[in-house]
Amino acid sequence: MRKSRYTEEQIIGFIKQAEAGLPIKELCRKGGFSDATFYKWRAKYGGMEVPDARRLRELEAENNKLKKLLAEAHLDIHALNTAFGVKR
Repeated sequence: MRKSRYTEEQIIGFIKQAEAGLPIKELCRKGGFSDATFYKWRAKYGGMEVPDARRLRELEAENNKLKKLLAEAHLDIHALNTAFGVKR
């Protein structure tokens, strides 16, 4: 996945500016990102504060680690079943 060139703090700052009344087209032009990107960020980070965004990032990283562990466990189980000739 591509890493954003904006931090969560910056993204939340852009959202706060839009909530304060700055037109979205102007905000996007000044920030150097598209309208679609802004609306995607607003859907993900809208209503969050900076500590909430950090916690979200930590939870997403933990979730990815757990998904990888589960996938590896399923591969191990499949390999063992194949090696010992266990049929389902």
